[in-house]
Amino acid sequence: MSEPNAVLRPPFRSAALALLNASVLLWTGGAWLAAFALMASTPVAAMLGVLLCAHSMVLAAYLLHEAAHDTLFRSRAANRALGEALSFVAGSSYASFERIRHMHLRHHRDRADLACFDYQALLRRRPALRRTLEALEWAYVPATEMLMHLQIVWRPFVEPGQRRHLPRAAAMLVLRGGLLTALGWWSVQALLLYAVAYMLFLQVLSFFDSYHHSFEQYFVAAEQAVPMDGRDRAYEQAHTYSNLVSTRHPWLNLLILNFGYHNAHHARAGAPWHRLPALHRQLYGNAAPSVMPLAQLLASWHRNRVRRVAAADYGAPGGDFLGAHGVSFLTVV
Repeated sequence: MSEPNAVLRPPFRSAALALLNASVLLWTGGAWLAAFALMASTPVAAMLGVLLCAHSMVLAAYLLHEAAHDTLFRSRAANRALGEALSFVAGSSYASFERIRHMHLRHHRDRADLACFDYQALLRRRPALRRTLEALEWAYVPATEMLMHLQIVWRPFVEPGQRRHLPRAAAMLVLRGGLLTALGWWSVQALLLYAVAYMLFLQVLSFFDSYHHSFEQYFVAAEQAVPMDGRDRAYEQAHTYSNLVSTRHPWLNLLILNFGYHNAHHARAGAPWHRLPALHRQLYGNAAPSVMPLAQLLASWHRNRVRRVAAADYGAPGGDFLGAHGVSFLTVV
């Protein structure tokens, strides 16, 4: 017999956690909605709206990541429901939250970068598309990440093995298309600036994702097993890197919800976002060799932005660390 108060258990594990998560969730949702009003306003307010919209989408993506690890609520169903809402804000709702969650947890379990779509194989078959992506990346347009988001929409229409995902992809295409049409009818300026904010959001996620790992990469079906080949916990930590926004001012890492503390996250994937800085210090101290200097990574990101599109491997720290493309937890499904 269940406990009489079981249904009355609070959704969060503690009052402190409730306050932290509620605050960041309210900020994310409120900032996202307010950004559209700002983007339809005067030039100064509109630019602020672009930054606010992009940042709220970044937070939505990283909160979705928290929900995938069940660190926001006690209940998996509550995490799933919130994950779906956050996925809509982040523009990744063409795939279900459960698909995103499944492939991300495989990334942790298999200690590898797994993706269901090999965009480089497509580029080898379509040289003109590769040249287009390289030209856009040279101009700092996140074309490769845009392609990875678009493939989630088109593959259910053209691939028999993806047909089961067609109803959701089609429904979201109609819903989001209708909302964008309504936004353009209300304010063409807001619609155009939303596109700018979305590209800025993709660049931020792409930059941090690029330098988290030098894992092996596999292109697989969602349930397809991959050989472990000795990828143990030591391998995982040796090929994982922490790209912090700032080591001198740790509070700045809250801009990306502490996602840069990636070694700590992979050491204890169940640790919520607000505990990662303390966990990082506990595990690695103040001179962790896995911490990658932000200035160095920005230089690499700039220098290799075209090469990365069709590069055969990521490179490695100590050499030319090109970084990865197409490994976002939002798009590997």
